[in-house]
Amino acid sequence: MTDTTYNGWKNRATWNVALWIQNDEGLYHFARDCQNYNDFAQGLKECSDGESISFQTPDGVAWNDSALDVPRLDELLTEL
Repeated sequence: MTDTTYNGWKNRATWNVALWIQNDEGLYHFARDCQNYNDFAQGLKECSDGESISFQTPDGVAWNDSALDVPRLDELLTEL
């Protein structure tokens, strides 16, 4: 059987978003104040004043990428 996950996450996009949330102090603290992942993504867009971080991770993965496993990211935010 082949493991089809990416470092334990559904795909690379979800892994990358989770990586940034857990390892960037500013994103971590921001995420802790959010109810769910959609609040996090929308909140970044609203408060980042058009900077690139409001649309994507520093690695270029969009916060609203359609491939994201949002239920798992919601779970991550409740664990912070």
